[in-house]
Amino acid sequence: MHDDRTLAEARLRRVLDERVRPAVYPESVSLEVAVWHAPGEPVPVAEGLAAPAEPIAVGTRWGAPWGTSWFRVTGTVPEAWAGRTVEALLDLGFDENMPGFQCEGLVYRPDGTPVKGLNPRNQWVRIGSPVEGGEQVDLRIEAASNPVILGYRPFAPTPLGDKETAGGEPQYRLARMDLAVFDETVWHLVLDLEVLGELMAELPVESARRWEILRAVEQAVDAVDLQDVGATAAAARERLTDVLARPAAPSAHRISAVGHAHIDSAWLWPLRETVRKVARTTASMTALVDDEPEFVFAMSQAQQWAWVKEHRPEVWARVKKAVAGGRFVPAGGMWVESDTNMPGSEAMARQFVHGKRFFLDEFGIENDEAWLPDTFGFAAGLPQIIKAAGSHRLLTQKISWSKTNTFPHHTFLWEGIDGTRIFTHFPPVDTYNCSMRGGEIAHAARNFREKGAAGHSLAPTGWGDGGGGTTREMVAKAARLRSLEGSATVVWETPREFFTKAQEEYPDPPVWVGELYLELHRATLTSQAKTKQGNRRSEHLLREAELWAATAAVRNGFPYPYEDLDRIWKTVLLHQFHDILPGSSIAWVHREARATYERIAGELNGIIEAAQRSLAGEGDVPLVFNAAPHARDGIPAGGAGRPAAAREVSPTARPQGGFVLHNGLLRVEIDARGLVVSAYDLEAGRETIAPGGAANLLQLHPDFPNMWDAWDVDAFYRNTVTDLVEADGVAAGEDGVSVRVVRSFGASRVTQVLSLAPGERRLEIDTEVDWHETEKFLKLAFPLDVHAERYASETQFGHFHRPTHTNTSWERAKFEACNHRFVHLEEPGWGVAVVNDSTYGHDVTRTVRREDRGTTTTVRASLLRAPRFPDPETDQGVHRFRHALVPGATVGDAVREGWRINLPQRRLTGAHAVTPLVTVAEDAVVVTAVKLADDGSGDVVVRFHESRGGRTPATLTADFEVVEAVATDLLERPFADAPAPHREGDRITLKLRPFELMTLRLQRRP
Repeated sequence: MHDDRTLAEARLRRVLDERVRPAVYPESVSLEVAVWHAPGEPVPVAEGLAAPAEPIAVGTRWGAPWGTSWFRVTGTVPEAWAGRTVEALLDLGFDENMPGFQCEGLVYRPDGTPVKGLNPRNQWVRIGSPVEGGEQVDLRIEAASNPVILGYRPFAPTPLGDKETAGGEPQYRLARMDLAVFDETVWHLVLDLEVLGELMAELPVESARRWEILRAVEQAVDAVDLQDVGATAAAARERLTDVLARPAAPSAHRISAVGHAHIDSAWLWPLRETVRKVARTTASMTALVDDEPEFVFAMSQAQQWAWVKEHRPEVWARVKKAVAGGRFVPAGGMWVESDTNMPGSEAMARQFVHGKRFFLDEFGIENDEAWLPDTFGFAAGLPQIIKAAGSHRLLTQKISWSKTNTFPHHTFLWEGIDGTRIFTHFPPVDTYNCSMRGGEIAHAARNFREKGAAGHSLAPTGWGDGGGGTTREMVAKAARLRSLEGSATVVWETPREFFTKAQEEYPDPPVWVGELYLELHRATLTSQAKTKQGNRRSEHLLREAELWAATAAVRNGFPYPYEDLDRIWKTVLLHQFHDILPGSSIAWVHREARATYERIAGELNGIIEAAQRSLAGEGDVPLVFNAAPHARDGIPAGGAGRPAAAREVSPTARPQGGFVLHNGLLRVEIDARGLVVSAYDLEAGRETIAPGGAANLLQLHPDFPNMWDAWDVDAFYRNTVTDLVEADGVAAGEDGVSVRVVRSFGASRVTQVLSLAPGERRLEIDTEVDWHETEKFLKLAFPLDVHAERYASETQFGHFHRPTHTNTSWERAKFEACNHRFVHLEEPGWGVAVVNDSTYGHDVTRTVRREDRGTTTTVRASLLRAPRFPDPETDQGVHRFRHALVPGATVGDAVREGWRINLPQRRLTGAHAVTPLVTVAEDAVVVTAVKLADDGSGDVVVRFHESRGGRTPATLTADFEVVEAVATDLLERPFADAPAPHREGDRITLKLRPFELMTLRLQRRP
């Protein structure tokens, strides 16, 4: 029997490949083709349609990397084809790669009407069904010759990732350009045989159903005349009618298919190309919605919808019509499918503010779910943000990529740092590019971990990453799987319909607490340092711009820059997409990102300076503006005052070589190697640096992961390390208050400036690296004399704890993790913080010393990498990092110092001090935003949270007359059932739970 089965399956494969599939198009004639190659960047559609075209023959090479060619395809339907279905087959030179990773096209009518996209799995355009014969065919194709970056040697360095280095060699050879008869009966036979053959392969050998299918397939193949497939296809299909009609068992797993095309907003293509990818995909999907009455398509990322509206109004009109019909669905409620580890608190909130508002404004649709199938892990602060945005569900798939541990649930409640729980689903199909293959459907049913308690999952169906979407073949397969014995059942549904049913059948799912850590792609916390620095700096500049502009607007009528801030926020949010901020895009993307961040900084600094000048008035009084959420140096948070008297901490010579910095609170010893060998807390009477250890130690590792160069760092990188202890020079700085250390290694050079802040327990380290290494990983190490089983890591609106030990495989897998502005370790009564201004990746390890049985806990900040794919010049050049070591720090100190290093004071002269627009009395309460309401009403919006993980009362005082104070969601809408905050005049009092996030809208008296 085994031989019979093997022979039957082999026979089916050959008959399908060599006879039945080719017979779908039994007759064809060539079309005439002409082309115009656009010079430079893509041109408007009208220009491309009107451009003069020159004849081009099939087989001709075309398309320089990143070029655009406009093809004109013309012909006449033969009279003999009258009454038959005719399609144009348009092959631009596709290979077998997935759609979105090579050349693509968008087909237009001569009048500019969009038809559909072209890609390797979608090469047809319907001409007529039936045709009359004699019809004139005139189609235009906007074809993009995007190069194959992954290539046939995956992860090989390539210059093709930037138009400035890609050259002009044609990338493709024009292939089939024909009119062809489409035999729908043969097409259906192909799908019948594929569905049954794929199901048969998944059923157990001993299953009677498997052998029933095999016999039916054999009979169908026997009925096919291999020399005249079209004439016998109907008879062959009849042999399969009974076996296809057998219904699924009532207990069969249920799959909600959601049409989908996850489109990376940038990755192996630049942002401008994604604009066109979205247009191609949406044109195809709106056409499929028209053709298939049961099909449902969901698209996330409001930015991509906005691109269609702005750049392809002719496609936008079709999208709006399809949305109105209810089967083309906005999903996710975020501006882009962002990284969720690295964006700061306000940025993560604004992803939902701008995403949800776009869908509400354009369509009146409120998203219930966050939709993030491809994001590289999820920060523990996210559930509260999702809920505060008015959503309560999450879908992702990426955790299935973890390489060490298998996540124990597919449907569960995810609990964040404040106790908020979000209903979460991981599709057990384990892909966001489901194509309805039998293997995928069977895997989803077998893999589903909630068996017995639930029986329902979701399958995002369609080609993604580079776009393309669902095909008519996927829809046809789903129709056969609606109820088919031996298979899970499949029905097209919207995300909301799926989640509603899933929650109804599983009202009490298990709970997962804390971050959803992806055990893969850990190096995305470090790759492309300047992109990450640009993001961090932009987030804090936006805070300053909103704060000072709002303060000046309330005080003296300063024109609040609503439109500029809205535009800049959207630009920053776009660059938090999960292949831009993580550093895993091509060189072109990051080159443009650096320029964008520089432009944004200029604009925001202009807004800040104008607002501060308006507030300070004209005069010669020296003023310092403090944008941090805590008072410092006698200046209140959100205010400006006279600078404190200058104090200095000058280095003195160390007898053993090197220098000592001493400010009465800390005594720091820097040895002749430029390493910190002591940081003694004089008040606590204890040493910070582990015995025999040295902090400010740069360590260099080889960095050649098994695959996914820009994405991955594998644990074995730690096997080899070089401590960079040789110094070119260690000297007192020219400013007289610092120590300057210079080192050289490889082809690179590091200059560090170490200084001790007067009156503070804070050692500041400014590191400049002129980096010219390849496939290396640079770390900055702090071995600390602290015994701690866990450490705190800042995340959005709070922090959470990770273990310092590796008791289990789950803990061992977290050998590289994310923090925002600080990490903090403590023993009862004493702790240490390491704060930063722009790094995210870090590791924390602990060892027990033999000599005194004490514990050394080493914190290492990840500074730079040098992967060669997809950007062969990743991070080459000059970088600057700022860190600070804070001995004796509580977690509250860590919070404060993290804000301090990211929000330097600004100095200018004016007429008078500036009092804060709002103040919060409690140091544990951190204000993350002070702004004017987005609706232009002039109301003041204040967002804040409890930052230490405890309960605290909060008193907010406004420096203006408050008419009403309302608690709102992130979109500044009042909570329907929330009690009004207690207000006495301009003072609002409330009580906050641990890490609780709150937004208050304060109405001012006109």
